[in-house]
Amino acid sequence: MPHVRRAEYPQVNSSYVLQYVEVIHRHHKRTPYADNTFPVETYPWYCDKEALFYYGAPLPTHGANHSANTYWSVYTSSSNPLAPRGFNGTCQFPQITRGGLDDSWQHGSDLYGVYHDLLGFLPEKYDPNLVSFRVTNNVITSQVASMVTSGMFGGEAQQNLPLLVQPASIDSLEPAYTCLAANNNFSTYGVGSSDPGWTSHLNAASDLYANLDIICGIPPTDSGFHKSFDHYFDNLSARLCHAKPLPCNGSNPSLCVTQAMADEVFRLGQYEYSYLYRDAGARTLEYSAGSYGIWIAELAQNLRNAMHGTDSASTGNRTSSGINYRHNIAHDGSVSRILSILQIEKMVWPGMGSEVVFELYKRKVDQQYYIRVLWGGQVLRSSNPTLGVLDMLRVEILVAYFDGLVGQKAKEIPRLCSL
Repeated sequence: MPHVRRAEYPQVNSSYVLQYVEVIHRHHKRTPYADNTFPVETYPWYCDKEALFYYGAPLPTHGANHSANTYWSVYTSSSNPLAPRGFNGTCQFPQITRGGLDDSWQHGSDLYGVYHDLLGFLPEKYDPNLVSFRVTNNVITSQVASMVTSGMFGGEAQQNLPLLVQPASIDSLEPAYTCLAANNNFSTYGVGSSDPGWTSHLNAASDLYANLDIICGIPPTDSGFHKSFDHYFDNLSARLCHAKPLPCNGSNPSLCVTQAMADEVFRLGQYEYSYLYRDAGARTLEYSAGSYGIWIAELAQNLRNAMHGTDSASTGNRTSSGINYRHNIAHDGSVSRILSILQIEKMVWPGMGSEVVFELYKRKVDQQYYIRVLWGGQVLRSSNPTLGVLDMLRVEILVAYFDGLVGQKAKEIPRLCSL
């Protein structure tokens, strides 16, 4: 997906000085989730060109007891009579694939090419006092982070590099914290609801569903595949992202999913995300603010801290203390909620690597702070009249907007979420 790259980056004029950057993006391409695979897949999926390392090590690592670099190697046993659901082969479902790892490295390299090479903002070498990386409790985000950091800082990233992660039960980045009120709100209009705005496209796609079910061996009673197009979307798009053929029926190999059928699934998936996060009206903002409000409050506080951590000289130079670049690796549901909260003009299903960047600037002439928000590497346009084109907006306006939704330091979330 498009992201910040030097070739397309819209530079700000020299009267502004960059003070702080916060990046959040979806992980890169992966195998489908196991629940989204079909009961019987007609060909295997191998992941022999990458390794997923899982190990612990004592700190400091230069002590007497060293850790081996161990990784998982998926196999099946001839003595195990059970077949795995979905694809045979050597992959986890999900895992970031070799192509996804390479895309992750390139993403990091592109960001470094802008924020270090072009703007001189990032340090040449990784500095934990200036730069931080954060992931969710889903291991695929850590798989991406290992490549992003290497793409940014090269050999420096080979050192022990911490990835910030919150406790699984309250993780605001994924998000994983409980917000009963937001979930109840979503249940009135979203996936699984009887709201006509939701069910109309499912009813209209009954013939498509019937054909897909026959080809792919999905029972018509499988609610996971029929309450939305999420499962079919994930399965089919993962194949095409990795240049794999669309599926055929196991008993009748001439009966296959066509590209036209896949395109219709993708179109309906785009409709679903647009409806769930924008087109269903005010309910979408209420849902997103409740379910993602803690991360938004964290972002607002990071912006405040960045403003208080700069000196008052007319040059607006950053001080040597405090993180000035934060990098979050998350999921489609994370990015979707941010776009919903920002009330983006045109909502889409965020693809692999989709990116939102918040850039905080200080203007030399008046020493005031301004915010720019980039979506897909270009300035984000909001349909909210207070936000509008998020290009050098007074930062107080955006922070006040966030505070109005969830309060400073998310103090309204316990009330909004009925906690």
